[in-house]
Amino acid sequence: MTKSQSRLLQLYFIRHGETDWSISGQHTGRTDIPLTAHGEEMARRLEPSLRQIAFARVFCSPSLRARQTCEMAGLAPAAEIEPDMEEWNYGDYEGQLSTDIRKSRPDWDVWRDGCPHGETPKEVSDRADRLFEKLLDLEGNIALFSHGQFGCVLAARWIGLPAFAGRHFAMYPARFSIFGHEKDYPKRRVISLWNAETIAPARAVEFVSRGAAAGSAAPPEHRARVPVDETASPVASDLQRCCAPRAQGACSSASNAITSDRISSLEANLRPFK
Repeated sequence: MTKSQSRLLQLYFIRHGETDWSISGQHTGRTDIPLTAHGEEMARRLEPSLRQIAFARVFCSPSLRARQTCEMAGLAPAAEIEPDMEEWNYGDYEGQLSTDIRKSRPDWDVWRDGCPHGETPKEVSDRADRLFEKLLDLEGNIALFSHGQFGCVLAARWIGLPAFAGRHFAMYPARFSIFGHEKDYPKRRVISLWNAETIAPARAVEFVSRGAAAGSAAPPEHRARVPVDETASPVASDLQRCCAPRAQGACSSASNAITSDRISSLEANLRPFK
């Protein structure tokens, strides 16, 4: 990858809209479940923001819920199906609730243990890295329509953290995040926007232009509207605090973008991967 490509590449990761199982909390891997009526409306609300972005390529998980989201967001005509963007394969735990699984396995953690007859964390991590190998040869803004838990793995791997660190990210239905590069250090990968529903039309062109040129973060007034949960883990709270809008003043991308350097002081809170 050339230095120019490093500056230009921005990944717009879009999680699919609401489904019946995302409401109930059931693990939804390869089950081809459709969006709810509300999920369809959520996906349509993405269209005004996404249509302002000049996407060089659009990739979509083969799952119905991701394809429906892509269609209702207005990008289906350009979409290419990418199998590596499927959700975590939950195997025997497909359709189950974590609380039910822990009745027979009290200490079970998908981020550490994976799923019997499904994927291990390493296999999902390897799949994320394989996807990046394909994407890093591209330039410009790239749209990715995919899934929540896989998206958290992707976010962790983008900034150089182990897949296990994905447990500290929360990705909501029909929201988009931007994986880009630090403005002053174009080789440094950052998460410059997280869980956004919209980008204000008056600033979208400016934001996209600056981001494509140098991976800069969104102006604070256009960051994802995510409240800071002080009871969350230190890593998750830091992520929310950085990506939530500021009440006053502008903040530089260096102080707001999420990077592996930014999180390094909190990594003691991550138990070693076993």
